[in-house]
Formats: sequence, structure tokens, C-alpha cells
Amino acid sequence: MVLNPYIMRILKSILVLILAFSFNSTYAQYTEVINSNRPGVSKSAFSVGTGVVQFETGAYTVKEEHALANYEVSGFGLDFALRYGLFFEELELSLDGIYQSDNITYNNATIPVEDKRSNFKNFTLGAKYLVYDPYKNAGEEKPNLYSYHANNKFSWKSLIPAVSVYVGANFDAKDNPYTAPDIEGFSPKVMLATQNNFNGGWVFVMNLIKDRIGTDQSDFQYIFTLTHSFTPQWVVFGEAQGIDSDFYADNIFRFGGAYLWTKNFQLDANLAFNTKDTPTVLNIAFGASYRLDFHQDKKIDNGNGNDGDFKKRRKRKRKQMISILNL
Repeated sequence: MVLNPYIMRILKSILVLILAFSFNSTYAQYTEVINSNRPGVSKSAFSVGTGVVQFETGAYTVKEEHALANYEVSGFGLDFALRYGLFFEELELSLDGIYQSDNITYNNATIPVEDKRSNFKNFTLGAKYLVYDPYKNAGEEKPNLYSYHANNKFSWKSLIPAVSVYVGANFDAKDNPYTAPDIEGFSPKVMLATQNNFNGGWVFVMNLIKDRIGTDQSDFQYIFTLTHSFTPQWVVFGEAQGIDSDFYADNIFRFGGAYLWTKNFQLDANLAFNTKDTPTVLNIAFGASYRLDFHQDKKIDNGNGNDGDFKKRRKRKRKQMISILNL
């Protein structure tokens, strides 16, 4: 597949923008506990941090019924994501995929006809970069030890989101039953991701996605995810996903939760459904996230020169002064 020159210019411009921002930001993205995109399908604006390798995977059931085409689908699927932070705290590389295996039964004939299908619904390699963080140059706010209300009141600063951009490449195999006819090979994907962290454990993530650009299945998607942590271990979420293309259009809703087992391991579950019957969608999913944490904080010169070699430098300076006095 040959990409349109206009599309290539857009992708080059995005890459140049990422490189330009990479020399102007040093705020760390690393967190003390795992930062997983699960159990929803949206992507956080923040990276996992340098030296962190993170695995996110899940299994889900498939149940669909199409009222007009008169068919039923049942089966299962596996989704996965491999995330790696390198070079800069704001940069993250990722490999994402969804593999599904199901049976589709056509009931519009006298005798139902059943067909077995299996393939990747998507397989994407990409890079995400945080281009704006409203808290980058702000000092950490200290909690009010005397007022619960002060610690949980609304902050107008939280309306300004962190913003990241994502550029990726899809790979679709030939004769894939989950894509439009003649869709094969590589196609670009771009995304804008924002994230607002509100007081009281509320987080809002928004993704705006243009997928399979330049193909007959070029779709636009939006994903809105709202999460709330009741305790440091328990989180619940609600999510709305919209998909619009000539091949497929839908609105899917998800609800579920996650449990932080250890600082590097998370379990999750969710229920997904839609509100139309062409087809109806009902999925139940269970998943887990795990990270290998090799992150190391960079040494920071705080201006006083006390970086561990203070005594050596003082001794060296004393020798230099003695040499000058002996001249």
C-alpha cells in the first residue's frame, strides 16, 4: 500500500514536534506503583518511565447478535500490550494487539451455517510522547493536616490536562475476517491523549484517534475514561468508546475495577456492552498488569555542589590554594 504524500507530510510533522519537545522537558513520569492502562482501552497521557518494562494482558468473552443480518457470534479473545520507557521520561514505546477466535452462525437460511474465524483484530507498534504536563514546573502541594475538605476540594488547575501524542503503525494480515475487504499491510495510526488528575482520587482520560489512515477502513474513535480510587488498592472506572467508519460504527460502554496486589502487579475485570442490535455486543474481561522496574533516578545538581564528591573537591581546592600561595 502506497501512502498519500499529504499523509506522509502530516506524520513527519508530528515526529518533528515530538523531537522538538524532547529537548525541553525533564519532568519524571515514573511512579512508585504500576501505571496501567487497564482495565479500560484508553491510553494514559503519561509514560511508564525510563527503565520500566510493563506487560498488560487480558482475556475476554465474545457474544454478538445481529438483528438485520441474522447472525450470532460466540468465542473469546486475548489482548496484550508491551510498554517500554527509554531515552526520555516522557517517551514510551508500545506494542499492542488483540487476537480473537470465534464461531459465527448465519441463521438466515433453512439450515444454519457456521463458520470458524480467528485472527488479529489489530496489531500496532507505536510511540507516545508527553508534550505538555501542567505540573512540570509546579512544586508538590502539601496536604492540609487539619482539613479533609481542603484536601478534597475542587482545584481549577486540575482542568488543565496533561497532553501526549501517539504515532503508530498497524499491520493487518491478508484475508482478515475482522477487517474490511482488501485491507492488508501497514497503515498509520495517530492519537491525541489527555489526562486530568482531580482531587479525591478522580482521573479523567480522553483519547482522540484516527486509525488505519489512507485505507478503506479509516476510522475515527473517541474514548472517555473516568476512574476513581476508593483506597490505594481499589479503583473503579466507567468508559465510553465511539467508533465511526464506513466499515463499522458503534458506541461501547465499559464498567469495572482493578485491584493493586503489589506495587508492580495489578488485577482487573470489566463488562462491555453497546446499545444497538446491529450487532449487540456483550463482553466480560479479566486481566492483569505487571512491570519489571529497572528505573534509576538521574543525579540532580541542586546548586550547592553536594553530590557525594564534596570532600574530594574541597581537598583538591585546598591543594590548589596552597600551590598558589607558594608561587
